[in-house]
Amino acid sequence: MKTSYDIIKRPIITEKSSSLIDKNLQYTFEVDPKANKVEIKNAFEAIFGVKVKQVNVSNVRAKDKRVGKYSGKTSSYKKAVITLAEGQSLDLLKNKE
Repeated sequence: MKTSYDIIKRPIITEKSSSLIDKNLQYTFEVDPKANKVEIKNAFEAIFGVKVKQVNVSNVRAKDKRVGKYSGKTSSYKKAVITLAEGQSLDLLKNKE
């Protein structure tokens, strides 16, 4: 049995994800590749105690990387963009200015 902490792995912090937080109350997380939208929504609500409006998921493919003569691939993962309901907020990832 998967717990909520097994489904939600880590936040993805980039310039684009930071702007989504400020504009649309959308948070980006790396999630378990086998988890579906309903499991992600329930896990997020259980961990953070907020109401989720929508969950969008995408599979991020591995990219080819090369360092000198050595070549390899980056890891592939599943990404979830979670939209909070109106009036909800999560100050965990807010920009402190």
